[in-house]
This record gives sequence, structure tokens and C-alpha cells, in this order.
Amino acid sequence: MRIRQRRRIRWTGAAKRPPATRANERWSIDFVSDCVSTGRVIRLLTMVDDYTRECPAVEVDTSLGGLRVRRVLDRVAAKRGLPEAIVLDNGPEFRGRALAAWSEERGVRLEFIQPGKPIQNAYVESFNGRLRDECLNANWFTSLNDARRKIEEWRQDYNQQRPHSSLAYLSPAAFAMTRAEMQA
Repeated sequence: MRIRQRRRIRWTGAAKRPPATRANERWSIDFVSDCVSTGRVIRLLTMVDDYTRECPAVEVDTSLGGLRVRRVLDRVAAKRGLPEAIVLDNGPEFRGRALAAWSEERGVRLEFIQPGKPIQNAYVESFNGRLRDECLNANWFTSLNDARRKIEEWRQDYNQQRPHSSLAYLSPAAFAMTRAEMQA
């Protein structure tokens, strides 16, 4: 029997990043897990624009591998353009060949956080906390489709209605719109 050695992850990113200064400069992505009423585990790929705090997508399914992450990123990029960089942890979906090839092909820098340091991905971790408190813990999902529907409704409310103190009490969508108008 052959024993596989675990691949050692070497961290090369900066611990402290300067704040983003415009939309699509930097996105942060991560995974969250929950379950439906049958006990089946679901995974959520969450994504946040570090500047506008908008959540362009939450992908919900029972399995989300590297190729699926690529497809979600391409779908979001088709609507709002590519980011310059993406901040992410060292999970196998993010460290695999599929995402590395995607970033190389599109010229998007992947900024991996130090292992065991989720604070270095603070924007998406904060978002995930709100998602957990306001949506996942507040809802009983009867099926995968029910979870997708309720999570998407919450995401729309988060982007369109929910004021953020860090955005002068504007919603992420309103903040993004005012910044786009100022730059035009």
C-alpha cells in the first residue's frame, strides 16, 4: 500500500493588504457549510467585493469543486468584469489546478491567506457571519432548491436594502452606484 504525503502549503502573500479603493479591485471568496432538513450537507461558495461589500453570488450545492468555482467566477465576471485579485484560503478547491489555470488565463492574481489565519480574509469572513446569523440559522431548508431560493432572497436583500456602517449607512448596491457616478 502506497502512502501519499500531504502537500505542504507555503504561504507567500502579505498579511496586511491595503484597503481596496474601487469596485472589482479585489474580491474575497470562501466556503460555508450547512444542511437541509434531511441532514444532507450543502456547501455555499460566498463571494464579496472588498470595496463595495457587494455579494455578487452565493453558489449553493452539495458539492463545489474547483471546476465549479471557475464557472461561477466566469459567470460573475461576465456581468461585472474581472477583479485584479482574489483573496482566498488554502482549501483544496482553491489550491487545485483548475483555479490556478483560470487565474493564469485571465490575469487574475490569487492572494492566499496564511493557513489558520481567517482574519486575513476578513471581508468574506464578516459576510459569512452575517449570512450564518441572518439566513442560515434563521431558516429551515427543506431541500436544496429551497435553500437556494431562500439564500438568494437574503443575498438580494443584503445587497439592495441592508445599510452598512462602513459604507456611510448605504446598502452595497447604493454605495457602488454613488461611487460609479463619482468616477464617471
